[in-house]
Amino acid sequence: MEKKEKTIKQKSLWQEIWKNKAIYLIMLPGIIWFIVFSYGPMSGLQLAFKTYSMKRGIWGSPWCGLENFQYVFRDPSFLKSVGTTLWINAGRLIFQFPIPIILALLMNELRMKRYKKVVQTVLTFPHFLSWVIVASIAINVLSYDGLLNSLILSFGGETVNFTGNAKLFQPLLYITENWKSAGWSAIIYMAAISGIDMDQYEAADLDGASRIQKIFRITLPNILPTISVMFVLQMGNMMSGGFDQIFNLSNPAVKEVSEILDMYIYNISFGSTPDFGFSTAVSFFRSVVNCIFLVAADRGAKALGGSGLFG
Repeated sequence: MEKKEKTIKQKSLWQEIWKNKAIYLIMLPGIIWFIVFSYGPMSGLQLAFKTYSMKRGIWGSPWCGLENFQYVFRDPSFLKSVGTTLWINAGRLIFQFPIPIILALLMNELRMKRYKKVVQTVLTFPHFLSWVIVASIAINVLSYDGLLNSLILSFGGETVNFTGNAKLFQPLLYITENWKSAGWSAIIYMAAISGIDMDQYEAADLDGASRIQKIFRITLPNILPTISVMFVLQMGNMMSGGFDQIFNLSNPAVKEVSEILDMYIYNISFGSTPDFGFSTAVSFFRSVVNCIFLVAADRGAKALGGSGLFG
């Protein structure tokens, strides 16, 4: 009986796939991309448990068990980079995550359609600039002989070392990231806002609700599932992200506060004596912790009444 039920289920599954073959054909390029570029490279994670040899390659290198992980957790620089990463990303949740939401709410309140399109275009454009360009602009503006210090001098002030000040480095990260990405990220929330039933706003107008009341009573509750999903995804990057930005904005003067886990992995992998087994062990640790944060945030969102990442 069990075998018959299995065969019936398999037949019905293949029938459903064949019925929706057009949809599966559209999905096929994306599935192939993920298999080749996301799941295929996972075989390289075995380097975390091996002593890598260039001659023998990944598969031929001898196994060393958890030796690489023992070295990782003994390294003070590793523990410090973990703390720096968590500290910077905790700040991102406070000073970056809400900005696209606020931006989307403000743009939704614009009544002039042409002006709204212009504003959206201007705010979205920086996303298409690379961090090399953005960092170059920031460094030129904030350097000793840059635009900002020139203005300070013209008003009788003294020059400030913006780029070499450890206390100012973290705010600089948040400001440049918001300038570059907030407009692009706001598109997701604007799409969610556009799906809200207009009858709710019309009923609120009849009740005499103000714009602020409509934002807090209608718009925000309707886009809360989208905010919940984006928050869960953000939590899944608590141990990574921001490498391009920090790599281009950092300098030896701010190394104490800029060496996140990604920078630590980069320095190990491409330093004077590269140790790919050691760096893979760090990457493996980072991925596991990110996964824990992701699952914990998803469970937390569901416990608070949200939809979570998996519905």
